Amino acid sequence: MGYSITDSTVDDWRDPLLALSHSLHAEPEVAFAEHASAGKLATLLDDAGFTVREGAYDLPTALTAEYGEGDLTIGLCAEYDALPGIGHGCGHNVICASSAGAAVALKAAADRYEFRVKLLGTPAEESGGGKQLMLERGAFDDVTVAMMAHPGSADLAGATDSTQACSRFEVTYRGRPAHAAGAPWDGVNAADAAVVAQVAVGLLRQQTPPAYRIAGFVRSGGDKTNIIPALSVLEYEVRTPAVDQLAALRRRVYDCFEAGALATGATVGFRRTEPDYLDLRNDPWLIERYASHLPGFGRTAAHLPPGSGSASTDMGNISHALPAIHPMIAMHGVAAMPHTHEFAAYAVTPAAGESLVHAAKLLARTGLDLARDPGRRAEYVDRHHRRR
Repeated sequence: MGYSITDSTVDDWRDPLLALSHSLHAEPEVAFAEHASAGKLATLLDDAGFTVREGAYDLPTALTAEYGEGDLTIGLCAEYDALPGIGHGCGHNVICASSAGAAVALKAAADRYEFRVKLLGTPAEESGGGKQLMLERGAFDDVTVAMMAHPGSADLAGATDSTQACSRFEVTYRGRPAHAAGAPWDGVNAADAAVVAQVAVGLLRQQTPPAYRIAGFVRSGGDKTNIIPALSVLEYEVRTPAVDQLAALRRRVYDCFEAGALATGATVGFRRTEPDYLDLRNDPWLIERYASHLPGFGRTAAHLPPGSGSASTDMGNISHALPAIHPMIAMHGVAAMPHTHEFAAYAVTPAAGESLVHAAKLLARTGLDLARDPGRRAEYVDRHHRRR
């Protein structure tokens, strides 16, 4: 049979898949609010003959779609959340439709090779850690391997093409209000505490390795010029190449915020706003099989130098729990960086559509390679049983 059945199935579903991508793009929804987006994906998969469950694992915008029977379960992760104010500036419309295409393609081969297909609609990748929440609630317990592909400017498909670990948190300073002209000395300025802390963070950057990242903004810093601010709230994140470096960097940044409190007399509190994102670990054999098919689509695998990744994804959490891959699929001609209006505009071009179709075929071929290789299949199934 070769790959003819999976490739031809993607071709048969090309128009619905492109329509799904364009519809998601036209109606972007942010983390945990992707109700229409999840519904559109559910409709396509229901039409394709999957057993679909919406609101899965006590997450209103999560879903699962399953088909087939067997010892091997191939999982496809579909993201569909957008960025506030930008829309699909990370191409999640392409991710969602390509994972759906791969699931439909693998369904066409599932009965012959006796394996299961499970698509997981995973909300809140941009913020909120939807995949980690689903992982904790058992969504991946019956999944042997998990796959997805992310659009970008290059075809990154190496075992060491990693993302960064990321931790996000909220900082709250509480001071005391006073009349800014009449008696400012009676106040404790929470906004000043934030200024001191951000100066300290800026100086800290000189002493952190080049691959480390610290970013944030002031969400609230006062109400009127004539009132000493009694409250300031900041949102920050820290990133490191590997998760075992994350806690130490977060502690140093916390120290900067505590310095702001010490300098001004304000109190400071910290709240972790979402699960930590772990660094991505592409499964070596699965990513090698994916990369081996790139030349057939006129693509060449590129690789990042180890430790040079700068983005973060909760797919990294999945890759720490089970064999997984998260390659980048090039949208040829894109010059913009993700998380920009320019990238969002490119995510519905013909080049984006070509990447969507190619990604669906590449993921399906990779899954089929595993299903048809008795030795590898037995190895991964055994790993799955030991994990469970």
